[in-house]
Amino acid sequence: MKVILAQPRGFCAGVVRAIDIVEAALARYGAPVYVRHEIVHNRHVVESLRAKGAIFVNELSEVPVGAVTIFSAHGVSKAVEAAAERRSLPVIDATCPLVSKVHMQGRRYLSQGRLLILIGHAGHPEVEGTMGQFEEPVILVQTVADVAALDTPEDTPVAYVTQTTLSVDDTRRVIATLKRRFTDVIGPATSDICYATQNRQNAVRELCRLADVLVVVGAKNSSNSNRLREIGEELGKRSYLVANGSELKPEWFRNVEVVGLTAGASAPEVLVDDVIVALKHFGPVETSTLPGREERISFRLPADWRTRDRGAALPLP
Repeated sequence: MKVILAQPRGFCAGVVRAIDIVEAALARYGAPVYVRHEIVHNRHVVESLRAKGAIFVNELSEVPVGAVTIFSAHGVSKAVEAAAERRSLPVIDATCPLVSKVHMQGRRYLSQGRLLILIGHAGHPEVEGTMGQFEEPVILVQTVADVAALDTPEDTPVAYVTQTTLSVDDTRRVIATLKRRFTDVIGPATSDICYATQNRQNAVRELCRLADVLVVVGAKNSSNSNRLREIGEELGKRSYLVANGSELKPEWFRNVEVVGLTAGASAPEVLVDDVIVALKHFGPVETSTLPGREERISFRLPADWRTRDRGAALPLP
């Protein structure tokens, strides 16, 4: 059986930065440090950091007074930021810089007096954090039907921003519908949409030209991982989303000659390796990597952050 690996796959720069921030905080201040929600959507990553001393909480009320607190890569609302300030928690913000850029774009559009529309998935942590960044109302749409159902005059000045884990392809039809629905619409350039999401989706499309079956390594609650699996299905390939090699089933690979293998942006390469090891239990495996885009982007760690109570700098090591 041939196993062809997508390129690129796995960790993006925002995920690497978020994990590095937690590890740097543990090295500097010692355990425990508290992380609001999963730092990224991957249980392996979360458990690894938990073993090193990170404590993951759902609400800031679970964090002891004065404990170092980290916001996840998905970003948080202004209400969460204010709650941390009221409790004088020293906060490290691990929000992905591309998510922060969406927040800045939204504020700029609102300052122009425009109605802001967010294209994204209801309930996703990034969407909740982004919508909570603005005092003005923000309208969330996910589909073309959502746009058609808007009860807003067509001459309303409108601007849109998007959830970063959606690609240009994911949002193209919704954006086109917005532009038909309203006479005055602006939004970010397509180059501003998350590079990692688009690159991984493009790689999967190329992979599905060669593969009989697609396996995506990622968490069930990972938006970008689920979308990779959906793309495989849309291209007529049997496609499976697995957390690791233990979830593979032998019947998936009977009479299969070529398996395409990729990973979502929050899945580490060690889990890809685990899937390859599991595939070898079903028979001989020959691996290769599909030529693709090399990602050289990296995001620097914050030089410092400020305690909410004293305003003192807490430099990372």
